[in-house]
Amino acid sequence: MKLRAWRLALALFLARTIFAIPAQQAPQQNQQQASEQSSQQGQPQDPRQDSRRGSQEGAQQSKTNRVPPPWAYGLKTPLGSPSSEEPTPTPTDKLAVDDGKAISLPGSPVSLTLTQMRNQGTVDWYPGDHPKMPEIVEQGRKPGVLACPACHYTNGKGDPANATIEALPYDYFVQTMKDFRGGLRKSADPRKYNTPNMIQYAKEMTDDEIQASAKYYGSIPLISRIKVIESKTVPKTRLVAAGLYFPLPGNETEPLGNRIIEMPETPEAFIYKNPRSNAVVYVPVGSIKKGERLVMEGGDGETIPCNYCHGSDLLGLGRIPGIAGRLPGYMVRQLFDMQNGARTGTWTEMMTPVVEKLTIDDMIDIGAYLASRKVGVAH
Repeated sequence: MKLRAWRLALALFLARTIFAIPAQQAPQQNQQQASEQSSQQGQPQDPRQDSRRGSQEGAQQSKTNRVPPPWAYGLKTPLGSPSSEEPTPTPTDKLAVDDGKAISLPGSPVSLTLTQMRNQGTVDWYPGDHPKMPEIVEQGRKPGVLACPACHYTNGKGDPANATIEALPYDYFVQTMKDFRGGLRKSADPRKYNTPNMIQYAKEMTDDEIQASAKYYGSIPLISRIKVIESKTVPKTRLVAAGLYFPLPGNETEPLGNRIIEMPETPEAFIYKNPRSNAVVYVPVGSIKKGERLVMEGGDGETIPCNYCHGSDLLGLGRIPGIAGRLPGYMVRQLFDMQNGARTGTWTEMMTPVVEKLTIDDMIDIGAYLASRKVGVAH
């Protein structure tokens, strides 16, 4: 009876959310700039000892006292650690040196040197893969709004340091930006610098600019570009300033433990912002199957099945976004942020009963399974 009552309550809430909430269009075209762009300080982590797989103590831990899993936020040490213990990340512009040779990608009509790429800003390697970009997307607006492809790429695929934003419902995209603007969406680990950046951009952008961005990225079909590997080990890595793992030269590995480690398919894929490139994701052995039970069945009562709201194919329902085929680190961050009060806003109330009982291990399993779902056809 309890489950039936919950399903009825959820159905009523879902119907109100999808069909009755009007798109918020309050004009704020003349938003003034907030703070200066946050300095780039991203870094990743090591697994939490009290979050070991199967730990009863971790499952009982008070959510308000939990420490964010550093690896999910592009960090090496837990929140509260001395800053001196964080490794110094490699600045993005120091990842490669221009040798003067023109660079091109397979099937692209574009050919540029590394210096030309950096001077140009957004490089549209494959203009036929997407509609014409609005000016605010392609160029941003100085001094306070960075061009979207600098982080999310021309097609919205993103990389492990941020989010996949292609195929997001228009209303969800717009409301998300308004939540950033209104202080309703933050990061549970304040050291993750690109969340404050998004807050700044949302405050700087006009409603028209937000809506143009939402229409553009929402019109691009989702193609999952993620290679998921279940493993007990992971290549040794270093951090770059974007809060991203790069594999070290050679073949040295380290235990994966209770983490998800994501990295670009190649360093060049990140440096050149190749929109057709894949992310390589290492997840714990058995996590995909465990995640499937949690996502599709609710596990053993730990959560509510995701397909109730996100659609039977997990590709979204009305204003509710799809979650299949998206980057798992981002998924873990959002589950943790909602569970621990860093992310609030219009749709977070709906997620409260979904996330309240989840352990970090559950979040890992959910992220692994969702990332393993193949969506669309890659080039």
